[in-house]
Amino acid sequence: MADGVRAVLLAGGEGRRMGRLGHGRLKPLVPFGGSCRLIDFSLANAAASGLGEVLLLSQYEERQLMDDLHETWWRRDFRVHFGPYDRGYREGAGHRPVRADGPPERGTADALIRKAPYVFGVGASEVLVLHADHVYRFDYGPLIERHRRSGAALTLAYQRIERRYVHLFGMVEFDPAGQLTGFVEKPAEPTSDLVFAAFCVFDAATLHRYLEKLDGTDWQHDISRDVIPAMLAGGERILGHEVPGHWEDIGTVDRYHRAHLALVDDNPSLTLPQLPRTVRPDVPRRLVTAAPGITHSVVPADLHNEGRIERSVAFPGVRIGAGARVRRSVLLPGASVPAGAEIDGAIVLEDGFVQQPESSYAQGGPSA
Repeated sequence: MADGVRAVLLAGGEGRRMGRLGHGRLKPLVPFGGSCRLIDFSLANAAASGLGEVLLLSQYEERQLMDDLHETWWRRDFRVHFGPYDRGYREGAGHRPVRADGPPERGTADALIRKAPYVFGVGASEVLVLHADHVYRFDYGPLIERHRRSGAALTLAYQRIERRYVHLFGMVEFDPAGQLTGFVEKPAEPTSDLVFAAFCVFDAATLHRYLEKLDGTDWQHDISRDVIPAMLAGGERILGHEVPGHWEDIGTVDRYHRAHLALVDDNPSLTLPQLPRTVRPDVPRRLVTAAPGITHSVVPADLHNEGRIERSVAFPGVRIGAGARVRRSVLLPGASVPAGAEIDGAIVLEDGFVQQPESSYAQGGPSA
């Protein structure tokens, strides 16, 4: 399945919409679920799908990201390729400075065209495009095989969601034969309840041709706003592939918080065993329904708890002081809750700062 497939991971997010949660860290490295970081979902999916390599496409603080991924995802049968920095980084044992060449990349499509030799190199027949801020588990194998059998120029993943949330995503529409007929990024008045799940597989030559055609024009440098609409207007055969189960776009603090509460639902659509284990993998963690001081929460084995934690997610190293009560919250690695504190519906950062979601859940995305 993997022969000819070039998997690329778009990981350029700065996390500006994440508030204090995003300060001092890259958005792809924001901790999630008491177990991992956002970027780990796409990488875990790729590895489990039999892909031996994923090409990293990032610009913001690339060195920090590469150092982390080299340590976390360097395995005998799977690696993250660093594009123009790969050889120097590895030959220099990780100590060579990394500098970006050329003009700054202004969007997801720029990331592809600026690193075209690595994306469209010898042997690349398909390009699987992934993002670093989506929470889901998925086998890319059937998607790729269906794409190959169909002869399509593009096969994109989609999911059916509540229509009231469609305006937050790329809306897609298909004809009865399953061919894409409409694609609108963040529509003001949605006419469909189907949204682009932000991963897809392109015919490599077709994608390269459209990128070269768009490059230098008055475009937005974006896959969803430029490339896919241009292919649709050009009459290319574009098919959809439905994503069942849990899929979540973590774009804001609200959605980050909401996604964690979904983990401790009575019937969660994403379970703890499905989460990658990259944050302190040596520390066991479990979903505790009822125990002294704990009610329906994801907790690590090293939790120091002298209070109560309810319907919450805690990372390793968390300490809850005497008489403190934590409800519907996320406690990041090493976070400490003072004695007697009342924390409800918040995120407690590593330094103890309590961050509240900015707005109501009505602004969040689906967790279906």
